Amino acid sequence: MHTRMLLAMASMAGAVLAAAFLASQSFARPMEVQGAADREIREVEASIDRIESESLQRAGASSLDRDDKFVLLGKLILFDRTLSVDSNEACAFCHMPEAGFTGAVSALNATTVSYPGSIRTRFSNRRPQSIAYASYAPVLHYNALQGDYVGGAFWDMRAAGVHFNSPTAEQAQAPPVNPVEMGLDDSACMVFRLSKGAYRRFAEELWGKAAFAIAWPADTVQVCSQPGGSGANSIPLDAVARKAANGTFDRIAEALAAYDASSEVNAFSSKFDYVMAGKARFTAAEKAGYKLFRSTRTHCNECHRDGGPGEEPLFTDFTASNLGVPANRAIPFYSESEADRFGYAANPVGGAYVDPGVGGFLTAWLKTPADAAKFRGKFQVPTVRNVDKRPGPDFVKAYMHNGYFKSLKEVVHFYNTRDVLPRCQAGDPGEKVTCWPVPEYAATMNRKQLVNLGLTSAQEGQLVAFLKTLSDGYAPAEVSRHSKKAPTLPAVAAPPASSASR
Repeated sequence: MHTRMLLAMASMAGAVLAAAFLASQSFARPMEVQGAADREIREVEASIDRIESESLQRAGASSLDRDDKFVLLGKLILFDRTLSVDSNEACAFCHMPEAGFTGAVSALNATTVSYPGSIRTRFSNRRPQSIAYASYAPVLHYNALQGDYVGGAFWDMRAAGVHFNSPTAEQAQAPPVNPVEMGLDDSACMVFRLSKGAYRRFAEELWGKAAFAIAWPADTVQVCSQPGGSGANSIPLDAVARKAANGTFDRIAEALAAYDASSEVNAFSSKFDYVMAGKARFTAAEKAGYKLFRSTRTHCNECHRDGGPGEEPLFTDFTASNLGVPANRAIPFYSESEADRFGYAANPVGGAYVDPGVGGFLTAWLKTPADAAKFRGKFQVPTVRNVDKRPGPDFVKAYMHNGYFKSLKEVVHFYNTRDVLPRCQAGDPGEKVTCWPVPEYAATMNRKQLVNLGLTSAQEGQLVAFLKTLSDGYAPAEVSRHSKKAPTLPAVAAPPASSASR
């Protein structure tokens, strides 16, 4: 663990300098941002190693049943940093529990928004999306009555879930081989790395020894140390070995999906859940905010559905929408137009880039790409569960696909005033308070739910108060006085991924 942390710290140094420079548009003293980001990243890495170590100890417990072992295996994989190209970045780096299973580095949320990959100078184009409650998403499908796509995973829905009948399992296979994330050049590299790991025997207990019975070429270590996008060759496996590696890569995805679907990730333990169970009460402001949330004035729960008879409230309908959010030029992706030292350029068009959202994915996925035009600029409606989940009161969270907003107050104010306040340039005085920059992509902007809501500042605050009740881990005062621990609510199993009852 100590060696891996030193390697990660060394590879981070140059990237943090670059990130700080790119963030200087928003921060007058970027060197302070650099120091904060470096410190927080090391803290998150240490937390990841601690959770992995605790999970390894649990893996040796004889009391676990088979289902628990599948979930634990998925957790081990999620928190294993050695599975990335530089052995420095776990899946969990962008999905930490203390931040609601999204990014837990406040300094990055406040500046770059996107997180550095295993190659620390590479950043993606979007904010890390939470994996909490994502396992409830159905396989991507077109609802003809709604005229809309429903389901899938990722901001652009591209993990349709057809192969596994599970969007989260399909999503799990993307980051390992994404050049700007975990950076492996070949999916078989993840299988190879896991076969050398501390929990191989635990995995074989569930998958069988055939899962790793692969004759690896002598240069596999070298090939798997070359990052994706560098032009390196994939591992030269014969047809039999490739089939075995692909099969194990599928099992890795299924294990990650099992953890994503567990009650540890989907706890249903917020104050809202306690109120619905009759074990707590809203404050006056929270109650007023919930009433506004459900009203035809705000339209909030038309997309962030709060459930109905027989439904667990998931606070999303798994469709997509374009809210008219301004571009966020602080994301380093806009500057990744030049090839890096490995010959890879993440964004060849540079500052001309416009995020196509769901429309970009559908252009390649549909047999008639022209039908994708009306979905351009749209992004999946996220659950608002854990929308305020944070490790401390001073922690900065970023909101929307590009992290343009830095507080729930900003989000609600935008919903309320998008169409009534004047336009301004990014960085102008009054931005986000008395004026808004133009939308990144206006053509498909939602003008049905988002209109002039006419809310007062106090009502905006009431909505924020309600949204803060959706963070898991709530402990009512009367419970805390006696047990110091909130009761464990019944675990809610995820429905089959093909279900569309959202």
